Amino acid sequence: MADTNLWGVLTILGPILLAIAIIWAIRHNRTSRADDAHTEAATRRMYDEQAKDDGMHPKRNSDRPAQ
Repeated sequence: MADTNLWGVLTILGPILLAIAIIWAIRHNRTSRADDAHTEAATRRMYDEQAKDDGMHPKRNSDRPAQ
């Protein structure tokens, strides 16, 4: 009888605790707009530097080197 009651409680509390853990993780995994802008700017700089090193124009979408 005690095992049945324990499983009943776990069946109800388990999904509730899982939902709380998932919500907590989602809320604490967010970044601010400033962080996103900083990351985007750094990525753009990195791509521009790579294009310059490869001899390509950074604004072109071509596989040919700039002439």
